[in-house]
Amino acid sequence: MTDTSRTFVVTGAQVFDGRTPEHRDVHVVDGQISALTAAEPPIPGVARIDGIGCTLLPGMIDCHTHSSGDATEIALRFGVTTELDMNSMPAWMDGVRRRSATRDDVADIRSASFGVTVPGGHPTHWMEPAQRNAYPSLSDPGVAKKFVADRVAEGADYIKVFAENGAALGEPDLPATPPDIVAAIAREAHEAGLLVIAHATSRRAAEIVVRNGVDGLAHVFVDAPATTALVELFVERGVFVVPTLVTLGAALGEYSGAELADDPRVSPYIADDLRDNLRRTWTPRHVASRIEYALATVGLLHGAGVPILAGTDAARVGFHGTCHGVSLHQELRLLVQAGLTPSEALTAATSAPADVFAMPDRGRIAPGLQADLLLVEGDPCADITDSLSIRRIWRRGVELTRTH
Repeated sequence: MTDTSRTFVVTGAQVFDGRTPEHRDVHVVDGQISALTAAEPPIPGVARIDGIGCTLLPGMIDCHTHSSGDATEIALRFGVTTELDMNSMPAWMDGVRRRSATRDDVADIRSASFGVTVPGGHPTHWMEPAQRNAYPSLSDPGVAKKFVADRVAEGADYIKVFAENGAALGEPDLPATPPDIVAAIAREAHEAGLLVIAHATSRRAAEIVVRNGVDGLAHVFVDAPATTALVELFVERGVFVVPTLVTLGAALGEYSGAELADDPRVSPYIADDLRDNLRRTWTPRHVASRIEYALATVGLLHGAGVPILAGTDAARVGFHGTCHGVSLHQELRLLVQAGLTPSEALTAATSAPADVFAMPDRGRIAPGLQADLLLVEGDPCADITDSLSIRRIWRRGVELTRTH
């Protein structure tokens, strides 16, 4: 029996299918996209959604978040239908996973569970003692197999590795995960069928982790421009990059999300503490890192064919300059500033991450896929700022009522 509440057709809209735009009607039956057709007469009993003057997008995927508490609820209000959590306590993530599995008013979730670090390494230096003591760390590559097995048992969808000595962001002398442990983790994760994503914000650290087998970077490096040889290495090894320009810019004190905090398309849908966090930046620490290095590197990597995926590093509160859902729209603007076209930036938040992270049921508008959809006024394929002009949002064919 057809679920009429999750059955409808969007008519008259430009449809961005995850790669290119075209004008089609999109039919949804029981929460699943059933067909894309030329304009057709009304179907008796099927709700019609007028999309004239709008663009229909796949629900967006934020490829770098920290998704505790109500993060996935906030994200969905801004058309982010899937979040890829890149480090979390399993006890926190259990509840987030249950909510995403049973409710359609929150974004879906994937997670790395605990990331790989060494004693005293990033991010444990930020943690309270009790949390730090509960966080596993490695000092011997011989325990990589057990570490990966433990994460698999916790339900990890991929493995995160921290290779951060702190210098690029003004926190020098942190112990970073050494190359032999990175290589051992990559080997064991691949044996288990999991991708490995590395946190590395310096050019040297990025080169080391790529040479030691990781599949992608959770940030672009900011301490120096890319070299031709390094770009060629990325291409040769087939790695992807999630730049997180929005967070890196805030970390370097170069910009924040203040403009979005005051945007009438944003402010009614987030609480005061989230608006305040968007307006903040970190205090610059007099390092040589520059966001222009990161922007230039993204442009070079993209031009060479390295997959660029959109992600924000957003946390509930505390990562200054960010907010779940909201910040992905700012990241899209920064990707365009770095040299992607608006359509390429949208691809970086839809079909590209669906391909890389093996989520074939989302990221595109095509028959057989779940109806994670975002209807926006205007044409973000021409003007990326239109991505925030949200008219309607659906997750698995269920329309969201936007509140805060």
